[in-house]
Amino acid sequence: MIQPVIDYINKQGGAITYSEYMNLVLYHPELGYYSKREKKIGKDGDFYTSSNVSDVFAKVFANLFARLVKIGAVEPFFCELGGGTGRFLSAMLREWEEISPETFKVLKVYSVEKSGYHRELQSASVKLNCHTSISSIDDLPKPYSGILFSNELFDAFPVEVIEKNKNQLFEVCISFNQENELVEKRVPLKNDKIKDYLNWQVIELCEGQRFEIPLAMLEYLEKINALAHQAVIVTIDYGYTNKEWQHPARYEGSMRGYLRHRMLTPLVNPFEMDLTAHIHFDALEKRAVEFGWNMLKSERQDLFLANAGILSYLKGNGDLNPFGEAAKQNRAIRSLIMPDGMSSSFQVYIHEKGTNLLEKDIY
Repeated sequence: MIQPVIDYINKQGGAITYSEYMNLVLYHPELGYYSKREKKIGKDGDFYTSSNVSDVFAKVFANLFARLVKIGAVEPFFCELGGGTGRFLSAMLREWEEISPETFKVLKVYSVEKSGYHRELQSASVKLNCHTSISSIDDLPKPYSGILFSNELFDAFPVEVIEKNKNQLFEVCISFNQENELVEKRVPLKNDKIKDYLNWQVIELCEGQRFEIPLAMLEYLEKINALAHQAVIVTIDYGYTNKEWQHPARYEGSMRGYLRHRMLTPLVNPFEMDLTAHIHFDALEKRAVEFGWNMLKSERQDLFLANAGILSYLKGNGDLNPFGEAAKQNRAIRSLIMPDGMSSSFQVYIHEKGTNLLEKDIY
């Protein structure tokens, strides 16, 4: 699968940026990793997500969202950005209908998903007249009033990659050698958007440090802000603060490939594996402030789930069957709230724009 990348590199003059490479191998409409009709999430896929661990994750958010609509804090519109297979959306809506049928009756649901294959899976999973699956955020009704939710969306966005060497900044690009192997090529940094980002975030790289620049994330946040009128914006992802990025352990950057739950370097197995990079928390928070969004919550996912009531879903396990539904759900809850579990790597952000919602209304 390397040849399509080489052909593209040749068309672009012999080298492409990391963001171009990620766009190609992840999002190409036919060849791209996310476009392929193959299982990507779970034991038989390449990686796990919180919503794949158990439907209880979605149930917690269903209670939050249904309550916000019920008290009139937001309009009965819900949109998931980058919903993947639709498992979260399906489980969340089933719980919403059960706990608040009166608000569910008036609910309008959208899911934004670039992958045609995943949109098919969503439609097969949700099967509701109130649900509309679309390929782009640009297709949402404007102005949008309601809930905008994303879980592990931005970590899959293309990033630019830079590196500091001998006190000079270079952009790390992708080319190929005489053996037709993909290789990195460093060129002096000329991209003004990258320079502006470093100035905006007041970031000074250390000698030898490699760093990813989330320009695509910032562009998408601009789109969210442009369409959001009266909205609650929930963002869940893993990442680092600027201070954390400066730790020597992170001087090589965060971009990784995942194939069958094995971590690989980004240039092997193009089109066949997931690529991901930790997001920049400080950039997200600062841009939200510049937009005028009010932050209601910024909390580690395990703490958020505990505070939001996940423990109420613990079930009595009288039959002592370790493989029964009750035992499985209880194990899932423990895995989602244990301090050393997967949730400890994730941050939950809840912002509001144009509503009267207050921090005390979240729990």
